[in-house]
Amino acid sequence: MPPARRSRPAAGPSWRDVPLAPIVLVRGGEGLLVDRAVARVAALVREHDPEAEVTQIEAGVYDRGQLDMLTSPSLFGEHRHLVVSGAEAASDAFVEDALSYVASAGQTVSDVTMVIRHEKGTRGKKLLDAIAKAGYPVVTCEVIKRDSDKVDFAAAEFSSAERRATRPAVQSLVEALGSDLRELAAGCSQLIADTSGTITPDVVERYYGGRVEATGFRVADAAVAGERTEAITLLRHALETGVDPVPLVAVLAMKLRTLAKVAAARGRGTAADLGMAPWQIDRARRDLRGWGPDGLAAAITAVADADAQVKGEGRDARFAVERAVLRVITAREG
Repeated sequence: MPPARRSRPAAGPSWRDVPLAPIVLVRGGEGLLVDRAVARVAALVREHDPEAEVTQIEAGVYDRGQLDMLTSPSLFGEHRHLVVSGAEAASDAFVEDALSYVASAGQTVSDVTMVIRHEKGTRGKKLLDAIAKAGYPVVTCEVIKRDSDKVDFAAAEFSSAERRATRPAVQSLVEALGSDLRELAAGCSQLIADTSGTITPDVVERYYGGRVEATGFRVADAAVAGERTEAITLLRHALETGVDPVPLVAVLAMKLRTLAKVAAARGRGTAADLGMAPWQIDRARRDLRGWGPDGLAAAITAVADADAQVKGEGRDARFAVERAVLRVITAREG
């Protein structure tokens, strides 16, 4: 008889809809989203009791018995909200005291609430498991790496503010600011505050055009399209404005890998099968016009060589990335 399949745990609430509870655990390395989840809980606490007292606790320097003191009944009955930071580096004393508190806390919000931040690693795993097993909300804020997920994030920022932004505009914004989620969120906020009407690529270009032109995405797009003059002009502008050659080569490699993946699929497979958003596949199919298998292979080899050069094997990283761009264009033309 085959072994019973273990059911997956139910997904916890997102940072957008985490509820108020006696204990809330916020996990993951995407600092902006962790901050937002913690801030949402704090806002719910203020709704519950505008006079609530907030206490910050650093788990790494916690002293034994501190939690008992902070959660003991108050003489004046005010609500107390504890915000625990750095649980990934928690002291043994904090883990032990917190385990005892989790075991005794109820499921109803009374006069004490606590939110625990745990941003990386498995330190304190016994405590994390106990919180989840007790049924308290666990919010997971994993690092957002994929461009498609960043596009979805930015689109949700505009939607939450009841502002319409076209998909190309959101993609352009991600190309300009997508290396850091906090910067991307700030860019969304600026466009929401400073503009009116529909946010289009022209609006993004007006605010962040210089940033867009200096990114590896524009360089890679021009190189893959065979636009020699534009590609070299954008590349030199990026280098002159301080963009490091390493990420430029990385973006070019990512672009070519995407083309190779879509080319190999030959129209078969869904977006989920390829691990890509539908718009990325459509873009790659357009970019593949004019490319043959041999040219694509030569371009990938050229960028692989450049990657080694800019990471220490060559003497001039700037020259290496420029030569790689030219070799990519030549491979397409060939």
